[in-house]
Amino acid sequence: MMDASSTKTNIVENIKNVLEFYQALGFERLPLSVRSYKLQVTSKEKNSSLVTRHSSLEKEAALNALREDIGECKRCKLSKGRTHIVFGEGRPDAKLMFIGEAPGREEDIQAKPFVGDAGMLLTRLIEKMGFKREDVYITNVVKCRPPMNRDPEKDEIQSCIGFLERQIEIIHPEIIMSLGRISTRALIGNEELKLSAIRGKFFKYKGVPLMPTFHPAYLLRNPKDKWLTWNDAQKVIEKLNESEKSRGGDTKWET
Repeated sequence: MMDASSTKTNIVENIKNVLEFYQALGFERLPLSVRSYKLQVTSKEKNSSLVTRHSSLEKEAALNALREDIGECKRCKLSKGRTHIVFGEGRPDAKLMFIGEAPGREEDIQAKPFVGDAGMLLTRLIEKMGFKREDVYITNVVKCRPPMNRDPEKDEIQSCIGFLERQIEIIHPEIIMSLGRISTRALIGNEELKLSAIRGKFFKYKGVPLMPTFHPAYLLRNPKDKWLTWNDAQKVIEKLNESEKSRGGDTKWET
């Protein structure tokens, strides 16, 4: 049981960490109403749960603030033909983050990432990995649909990549899976990379392990390569299990 002095010290330290967190992300104001939360610490277990929940709330608030910063974006020509900006969705404190290239027709209509046929395939992969879709975070390099689902162009990626970088900073996942050559090249910073040559190998994005794999849309056209993507996913599961074990946790994802 924590005494009142220790509890007060922890609360002050948590507030300090929150302010430093937002400052590091470039926010000049705190996008939360402090009056909406009550701090009640009655045991070590409850305090641990409270800290975890606050971490998730902080990240959710930061993502909401980032979405507000994007606004009705007109920073590139893709804004002229879109129906909706597709920001991303999922758990703000997700351990695993999936990053595709751009929204398609269904995504543009629903304002959600990966909800068409390719999205159904991605959802099945996520579930086969032992997660639910809401356990992970899913987004794209660019947030607006390119005409006729063409590849995003260099200037469009450059206009949008900063938002993706801030999403990754906020969520701070343990592992990223980049889906397809465009997202992989954007994150690794090399436009000459061939996905077929590098998929299945871990890279680093600002210290976060990055696993390149095929885009679900590619797998719809080439179903024989699904087993390669599953091999990549198994490596991700193994690394997540290693990370969980190093923290002394007992969560284990099936391979």
